[in-house]
Amino acid sequence: MNSEPRTTAKIWDQRYSEPVFAFGTEPNGFLASQQARLAPGQKALVPGDGEGRNGVWLAGLGLDVVTVDASQVGVEKARKLATERGVRIDARAADLNVWPWPQAQFDVVAAIYIHFPPAERPAMHRRMLAALKPGGIVILECYSPRQLERRKEGSTGGPPPEMLVVPTDLASDFAEAEVELLQEVETVLAEGVRHVGPSTVVRLIARRR
Repeated sequence: MNSEPRTTAKIWDQRYSEPVFAFGTEPNGFLASQQARLAPGQKALVPGDGEGRNGVWLAGLGLDVVTVDASQVGVEKARKLATERGVRIDARAADLNVWPWPQAQFDVVAAIYIHFPPAERPAMHRRMLAALKPGGIVILECYSPRQLERRKEGSTGGPPPEMLVVPTDLASDFAEAEVELLQEVETVLAEGVRHVGPSTVVRLIARRR
């Protein structure tokens, strides 16, 4: 493993060491808005789930959930949150670049604010799609470059500028899928202390053919 993934994990370990949950304990609003697409017994993968808010919510709906995050501290908090909510998740600490991604095993991949360097992003999105069974869906929300303006105005949230995503990036990355939704929207986030205020995001729902 090179130094960059270790450095990234260390940064997130430090952020998640705070007693508060960096992004809160409630699910992302866009993910929650897709509840009608979800059903008990489905298998869900949540890469980059941090402290577990989205994976725990999915488990509360009766889904069989695997979460993966680079931060061991985040994973431990996710496990604790699951216990407190009375649900079970399979929370794993791993670098997604070297993690052996499952093939055709999941009904849902929830990719919420997980951003990658441009050179890595297409391959990571292909891995998400390949992890789905035929007919399975990716539910994705990420930040647009317009978020840089929102941050100047006082909002919080967003990765380094080179990791921001426009809709055409996702259209290319998921070209082999049936794209059911792809839009850039203005929203207001209130997710913990790190996603707060008016924000510009890109949303995608893509189904594996």
